[in-house]
Amino acid sequence: MTGAMTPDAITGRLRAALAGGGPGETGPGEMGLDGAGTGEAGTGETGLDRDAAGAAVLDAEISPDMVTVTVPPQAWVAALACARDDLDCDFFDWLTGVDELDAGVAVLAHVYSLAGRHHLVLRTLLPGEPSLPTATGIYRGAAWHERETHEMFGVVFEGHPGLDPLLLPDGFENVPLRKNFVLAARRERDWPGAKEPGEQDGARGRRRPPPPGIHDGWPAS
Repeated sequence: MTGAMTPDAITGRLRAALAGGGPGETGPGEMGLDGAGTGEAGTGETGLDRDAAGAAVLDAEISPDMVTVTVPPQAWVAALACARDDLDCDFFDWLTGVDELDAGVAVLAHVYSLAGRHHLVLRTLLPGEPSLPTATGIYRGAAWHERETHEMFGVVFEGHPGLDPLLLPDGFENVPLRKNFVLAARRERDWPGAKEPGEQDGARGRRRPPPPGIHDGWPAS
């Protein structure tokens, strides 16, 4: 059991693990919190090039109650394994996505140490067609959350035991929580605050065309 850990200790252990070193070790390719390398390049146990692995912790945000660490997609599973095995984060809380428009889809997972009482959010950003290795081999509780994130954000979790529909009806092909998803209700109801005073009343008599992707017979009720 690790007990209580400081934010610097958490990010330091993540850097060491992604560079191929064990907990608390300082080896070739490990990065300090200032981003400076401390050794020669090579290949770590994670399969990442040590130069890339040492810089795999792309960003760390520290708040009084939370440490949020961004890692590249290829380090996702290794970071989760480090959280469970080295940081004692034995409680998996949630996993979800965030549509960051042109940057891609971010996937975030929140884990917690029952012994040390420290929180950690791991984050990665997926450009293009979002795909990520499943976390179910590290945290079995991620299965339900990955199914939901697959449905709502279109992220494919490679190796997942079954990305079956969870919330949406069979045959539904869109991803409702992506920002390019058309809200059909906007055809029938004005968006609050979208019009100047008096403009809304004058526009009621005009027939508005349906948004892209919404057929003309979509009911008003």
